[in-house]
Amino acid sequence: MKSTLTDKVPLRRIGQYGIFLALVLICLVLALITPKFLTVPNLTIIVTQVSINALLAFGVTFVIITGGIDLSLGSMVAVTGVVAASFAHPDTYPLVVPLAMGLLAGVLIGAFNGFVITKSKVPPFIVTLGTMTIGRGLALILSKGRPISNLSDTFNFIGGGKVLGVPFPILVLVVAFVSCSVILRKTVLGRYMYAVGGNEQAARASGIDVSKVKMWVYTLSGGLAALAGIVLTSRITTGQPNAGVGFELNAIAAAIIGGTSTSGGTGTMAGTLIGALLIGVISNGLDLLNVTSYYQQVAMGVIIIGAVVLDSFNRTSAS
Repeated sequence: MKSTLTDKVPLRRIGQYGIFLALVLICLVLALITPKFLTVPNLTIIVTQVSINALLAFGVTFVIITGGIDLSLGSMVAVTGVVAASFAHPDTYPLVVPLAMGLLAGVLIGAFNGFVITKSKVPPFIVTLGTMTIGRGLALILSKGRPISNLSDTFNFIGGGKVLGVPFPILVLVVAFVSCSVILRKTVLGRYMYAVGGNEQAARASGIDVSKVKMWVYTLSGGLAALAGIVLTSRITTGQPNAGVGFELNAIAAAIIGGTSTSGGTGTMAGTLIGALLIGVISNGLDLLNVTSYYQQVAMGVIIIGAVVLDSFNRTSAS
C-alpha cells in the first residue's frame, strides 16, 4: 500500500507543475535560438496579445470546472465589440456607456446560455453551439456587415494606451486574474463550482442549487468574453463583426493545458494563465522563427491532445 501511494505523488506533482516547467523550458529554448525572444519589447507584446485569450480562458475555466463547455465565446467577442463600438464614437457618449453596453451584451448572452442549459437540460455543447451561430448573426446584423470605425481616443486607450509604461490590456489581465482567483478560491460560489463539477448529484443532494451555480458560471463567462471583446475592439480600433473566429478553441485549450479537467471538478486560474502564456509563447516563437501559421495550428492541436491525455492519465492514476 505504501509503495502505491508514493508512486502516485510524483504523478500529481507532474500534473501540477509540469505545465509551468514546460513554459520555462520553451522560453529557454527560444531564447537560445533567437535573441529577439528574451527582450522586454517582445515579452510585452506576448503578454499583451495573451491578455484577450486569457480573459476568455478565465471565463471558460469556470464553465469547465462545473462540467460544462462554452463554444459561443468567439461570437460573444464579436457581438460585444460591435455593441461597444456603436456607442464609442467621438463626442457622443462618455466612455462608461460603450463599456456598460458591451459588458451588458456579454452578460445577457451568457445568462441566456445558462438559462437554456439549466431549464431545458440540453447539453451545454449543443446550446452554446447554437448561441455561437446566433451571436455571429447578431454581430453582422448590428453592424450591417461592415466594420464600425471612428472610435474615440478614450475608448482606444483601453487596448492601445499605457499606464506608467505598462500596456493597459496587461493591467486588465492582472485585475481579471486576481478577481477570478478570488471568486474561485475564496467564495462560496467557487466552492460550489468544484462541488457541482466533482459530483453534480451529490452536490444537489447536499443542498446546493446546481441550476443557480450554472447560471452564475455562464454569466461570468459571458461577462469576461465581453471584456475581451472590448479590449480587442479597442486594440484594432474598429468593431469587427467577423472578430473572434476560433477564439473559443484557444481559450478552451488554455484552460485544459493549464490543468482544468475536462470531466469537471478540477482547475485553477493560475494554471489557466500559464496555459494561455504557453500558447502565446509558442505562437510568438514560431513567428520569430518564420514558421507559417499552418504549422502553428498543427503544433497547437498536438499540445491540446497531449494535455487531454495527461489529464486522463492523472485521473486514472489517482483513482
